[in-house]
Amino acid sequence: MTLTATARRPEAAAPPPASCGPAALARRSTRDADGLAVASFVLGLVGLLVMNILLGPAAIVMAILALARSTSRRGRALLGLALGVADLVVLALLVTGNGVVAWNFGG
Repeated sequence: MTLTATARRPEAAAPPPASCGPAALARRSTRDADGLAVASFVLGLVGLLVMNILLGPAAIVMAILALARSTSRRGRALLGLALGVADLVVLALLVTGNGVVAWNFGG
C-alpha cells in the first residue's frame, strides 16, 4: 500500500486582513506603478537594439500605465515612453531603408 497526498481543493482568495487599510493598498499600488515604470525603461532601452517591433509598444503601454497609476518614478516612466517611441522610429527608419523588418549589418 502506498501513501498518496490528499487532493486539495483550490481555496478562494482570502479577503485582505483588517490591518490592510487604504494606506497599505496605496503603497502597493505605487510600488506596482514603480515596477511598471522601471520595466518600461528597460524594455525601451533593450528595444533600441533588438525586437523593437515588440518591445517599443510594450514600453509605451507600461509607461502610460505607470503614469496613470501615479508612479513616484515619473522620470523613469517618461524615459520609458520616449524610448518606446524611439524604438518605433528606429523601426520605421529600418523599414524605409531596407524595405523589410530586419537588421542588416553587412554591405
